[in-house]
Amino acid sequence: MLLKSCCIYSVGLVSLILLLTGISLVLSNVFPHLLQSLVEKEVVLKNGTEAFEAWEDPPAPVYMQFYFFNLTNPLEVLDGERPAVVEIGPYTYREYRPMEQVTFQDNGTKLSAVNTKTYIFQRNMSRGPESDLIRTVNIPAVTLMELFKDHVFLANVISSYMRYQETSLFTTHTVGELLWGYEDGLLKTFKTLHLYVDDVFGLFYKTNVSNDGEYVFFTGQENYKDYARVDTWKGESSLSWWTSDECNMINGTNGASFHPIITKTEPLYMFSSDLCRSLYALYNEDVTVKGIPGYRFIPPSEVFANLTVNPANAGFCVPAGNCLGSGVLNVSGCKQGAPIIMSSPHFYQGDEKFVQDIFGMNPNKEHHETTIDINPLTGMILQAAKRLQVNVYLEQIPRFSQTKNMRTLVFPVVYLNESVVIDDVSAMKLRGIVVQQNVVMNIPFMLIGLGIILGGVFMFLMCRRNVPESTAAEREPLLSS
Repeated sequence: MLLKSCCIYSVGLVSLILLLTGISLVLSNVFPHLLQSLVEKEVVLKNGTEAFEAWEDPPAPVYMQFYFFNLTNPLEVLDGERPAVVEIGPYTYREYRPMEQVTFQDNGTKLSAVNTKTYIFQRNMSRGPESDLIRTVNIPAVTLMELFKDHVFLANVISSYMRYQETSLFTTHTVGELLWGYEDGLLKTFKTLHLYVDDVFGLFYKTNVSNDGEYVFFTGQENYKDYARVDTWKGESSLSWWTSDECNMINGTNGASFHPIITKTEPLYMFSSDLCRSLYALYNEDVTVKGIPGYRFIPPSEVFANLTVNPANAGFCVPAGNCLGSGVLNVSGCKQGAPIIMSSPHFYQGDEKFVQDIFGMNPNKEHHETTIDINPLTGMILQAAKRLQVNVYLEQIPRFSQTKNMRTLVFPVVYLNESVVIDDVSAMKLRGIVVQQNVVMNIPFMLIGLGIILGGVFMFLMCRRNVPESTAAEREPLLSS
């Protein structure tokens, strides 16, 4: 009887210990901190880690899709009518982007590298061949007009040449020529007068099998939040194109990697050489990609908002005080003076005037928003889509008769969708990590659950133990009578 009582009370004691231990572990966050510490040590850019191998040669396939805007009424536009465009695409390229010339610096706390990108055309994923013709704005002509509009002699030379050669403000070229380059007659002629002009033009001329300059990254060895963060680009720690120190800052990673242990409340900073600036994305919603939980981050509208909405963007108005409106960014300063305006596709989140100026614009959140889906524990990108549109600023310039009747507007040329989805092998590994995470994180709750079960067993045994005593007590009066 004594042994039975000891066993019962032992069950109760173990139940109490498990409950108290489980509750203490939940309140102290021991296991989350332990897991975080292990991840921080593993996600570092150094030889031998999976994080470094994936950063150096990303296993997930990246695709670059181009959608062109074909102009259908060029003569009417020259007479002041609203341009009418038709979206044509996609023209898809497989993008290979290994990190090359990797050199470790400062005892492994930094490394330098160049990100060489190669584009291979994917005919089976494209609307048509690279030989498809597109009618669009004559960017070389518009660029020269913009560059020399205040130079009387050269402006007259350009205008006269265009009239003599019957060069229009709009031109027709193949997809391949517009993207990767073609010899332009106007540029070739002008090169004889101006030695610094290249006679070949292409929207992405000299970017195939090339890189955008040397980066120096932090490895994350000293602080996990510095993982893959850009320290310098082309030897500089800041930019020089904008009119404020804040706008010239180089912040965050290059957008291909992020630090581990990401929370919903922190902004993700990125530097984009395409946009010639840094930007940030904020948490939007929870997502699941190939069975892996993630957080979706998107750039808020404030990133490209006019200074009246976001005063911090005043520095992006170039020249100083010259702001075009929300949703567009004048990058002419970093594009050799070409009047290039960047925006989201179809001027998504931009001022309504940009949409109304062009017949054929249909901004849509699902198709035109930039998104980044990230696993918060590891910082790995599960899925991403960078969507940007290249536009040209067209304006009436008195010295050029070609523009005398034309509206001043932002003309869309092409938009790109650079997308990636985690590959199956990496997804399988990450699912295993997620399972381990769930097990470790739930150990305190398992202890609490086991304590509750044992507590129930203890109560049951106590009740069973007391039943014979009460029954015997009820029978004693009957025997005495």
